[in-house]
Amino acid sequence: MITRQRLAAGVCALLAALAAGIAFPGGAVADETQTAAPKVELVLDVSGSMRARDIDGDSRMAAAKQAFNEVLDATPQEVQLGIRTLGANYRGNDRKEGCKDTAQLYPVGPLNRTDAKTAVATLQPTGWTPIGPALLKAADDLNGGDGTRRIVLISDGEDTCQPLDPCEVAREIAAKGIGLTIDTLGLVPDAKTRDQLSCIADATGGTYTDVRHKEQLSSRVGQLVDRAADPVVTPVATEGAAQCEKAPALKSGLYTDREEFGQQRWYKVAVDPGKELRASVSVADDRAVGPNYGVLLRAVTEHGREIVRGEAAGTGRTDVISTGLRYPKAGSDDDNAPAETVCLQVTNSFAAAAGVKTTPGLPLELTVDVVDGPSGHHDVASFGLGRGWWLLGTLVLIGFVAGVLWGWLSRWRVAIWRTN
Repeated sequence: MITRQRLAAGVCALLAALAAGIAFPGGAVADETQTAAPKVELVLDVSGSMRARDIDGDSRMAAAKQAFNEVLDATPQEVQLGIRTLGANYRGNDRKEGCKDTAQLYPVGPLNRTDAKTAVATLQPTGWTPIGPALLKAADDLNGGDGTRRIVLISDGEDTCQPLDPCEVAREIAAKGIGLTIDTLGLVPDAKTRDQLSCIADATGGTYTDVRHKEQLSSRVGQLVDRAADPVVTPVATEGAAQCEKAPALKSGLYTDREEFGQQRWYKVAVDPGKELRASVSVADDRAVGPNYGVLLRAVTEHGREIVRGEAAGTGRTDVISTGLRYPKAGSDDDNAPAETVCLQVTNSFAAAAGVKTTPGLPLELTVDVVDGPSGHHDVASFGLGRGWWLLGTLVLIGFVAGVLWGWLSRWRVAIWRTN
């Protein structure tokens, strides 16, 4: 659900549409764009390492406070914003207690800038780095409502509360299908910190940013808060079945699901005579996977005819792999002709890298659109190249004629050369 940029919901749908060559005309693929109040929670690492003075000659904590104050001044009125800390209160050496040290500094809701700035001013670098527990709590803070939900995590080090792996926590949050995105920023990060924060962002379709200057930190956090206020198409969570007979019936819209490694999922769509089904799918590899993988999208009609489209990758690392297809249902002279059920099968050939957990499944986004079909009667068996057969035939004919002419001219030139 996949920049490293996911599949955010609208971006992945667009990638899939482009892969299928089917930019959706006319109506939108969902009933409406999101108008509910967007929610953002800034999650700040206040562990002891934030005392380090390596950001423009000042401490990391001072840079974070300055960035927060600037962002609070510029936060759009419609955004409900909250602030959560990790490692801000417990100063001891008890790991169990240190891993509980996350608190909501300012509740998610309409922003009172004075109160929020006052709360930020009290922060002092203190203890541990419980990123996983903080993310779980932040997801609860943003629970409820239908608007965009975004966590912006700012940290300068790895989580110190293993084995609660924050990457696994992020995947579990994404698997809930609540449309929550986690963006991460690393303050002067080392390689391990960068890898962990990137993994967290990838799991939810968020972004990761290296930060080494105050201005860069303020600018990036501000961009992410502003982004939450942008209108988006809200995907609908669904659950595909192991066979078409039990598959959920989908209408035009954007849907999210989870698919296990090497699994296939079925969905079905009713297509009226004279209409055309346009479907595309994106599957995000939100963790390390083996090479040579792909995604297939297969449409099967009640009469056993099928269209299959796929996309594959070799040894390169991709974040989202997409494919799509179009199925035109032939028109009918009978106004009361029934709709035809088209079964959509999504299959992936991903394999988890060694030591990587296979649960939860990979994030999947499916776009379905049923539109007015092309004029005339079309048989699904001829679809694919469609009118492209005419183009192919024309090209073959042109090639044949050109070959004959070239051969004749060559022989003519040789004959003239011999006579001279």
